[in-house]
Amino acid sequence: MWQKFFTEEQNMIRELTRKFTVEKIIPVRQELDENEEFPWELVKEMAKLDLFRIFIPEQYDGLGGGVLDLAIVVEEMAKGCAGVATTYAANALAAFPIILYGTEEQKRKYLPPIANGEKLAAFALTEPEAGSDAGNVKTRAVREGDYYIITGRKQWITNGGEADIYVVIASTNPDRGARGLSAFIMEKGMKGFDFGKKEKKMGIRASATRELIFDEVKVPKENLLGRENLGFMIAMRTFDHARPGVGALAVGIAEAALEEAVKFAKTRYQFGQPISSFEGIQFMIAEMATKIEAARSLVYMVSKYIDSGERDISKYSAMAKLFASDVAMEVTTKAVQIMGGYGYMREYPVEKMMRDAKITQIYEGTNEIQKLVIAAKLIREIV
Repeated sequence: MWQKFFTEEQNMIRELTRKFTVEKIIPVRQELDENEEFPWELVKEMAKLDLFRIFIPEQYDGLGGGVLDLAIVVEEMAKGCAGVATTYAANALAAFPIILYGTEEQKRKYLPPIANGEKLAAFALTEPEAGSDAGNVKTRAVREGDYYIITGRKQWITNGGEADIYVVIASTNPDRGARGLSAFIMEKGMKGFDFGKKEKKMGIRASATRELIFDEVKVPKENLLGRENLGFMIAMRTFDHARPGVGALAVGIAEAALEEAVKFAKTRYQFGQPISSFEGIQFMIAEMATKIEAARSLVYMVSKYIDSGERDISKYSAMAKLFASDVAMEVTTKAVQIMGGYGYMREYPVEKMMRDAKITQIYEGTNEIQKLVIAAKLIREIV
């Protein structure tokens, strides 16, 4: 339905990504998942197809697409493998703060290699003691002349170790808590910048997740994003732009799971007839499909709203991520249920989809945090 409202270019992007997903991602998704292998070959293919250019402004070698264009690509890619889609989306997550707050020099230095697919990017906020509580960030940045000396650790960073460009949130004024955070652009290879082990995860196993370790890393003052103590706002604004992408990823997982469940129900016979003829199964399918369409509509409308230039977007962005990820978890669980024992086996992709769906309720702010964002905004608005 939504393709009727897309531009001709957006429909071309959608078809291009769909073809890439069917021909390149789906044939290797099980292998990537079981081997927990980072999809470097697929990343190279994405670069050849100019998919990394989509969310980068034209003046920095991009195609000038917005949040909606990104959502279209992420949804289609997630229908094949959420781990691969997460690898792709993490680039946008890290590019957004540079696009939104970078100086002209920073944009010209860092955005073209992201657009060209030459370098991957990662965004680093979470720490062992600072997840939902961003004000508890312990990573410290101390100004010394023309440099900031950064010491600390970041945890569960998507694309960690694989990326070359990192946007890192560190504390420049610990006494001010969240209001004392700043954002820095860091590069792989800086002296004192190291990585922990690759994490073993329930889902999105093709995506790399690692700890970042900073041991008195010297970062040029020119790598400060925005200004000192603006880091919390930069992080929150970044999430406002990125969360619809998580919603799109969740929609893609759910859509793929629904398709697998329906195909199975049409060919699985019990009591002399396909289980798709049973009213109970039909009701489940109808509810799954309706919720997916509702989630997709919310994600796409919020994406268009952000692209329109509106700045009051936090509530709607949180809603898109919250609703779509909950739908993905519900739909994948029902898909496994429809397929019964088959759905529980690794031979069938819905088992992987159910594992993958869970992370959409957790990363880029847990769904409990999304509810707090939504409620706080409503309480301020309604008088």
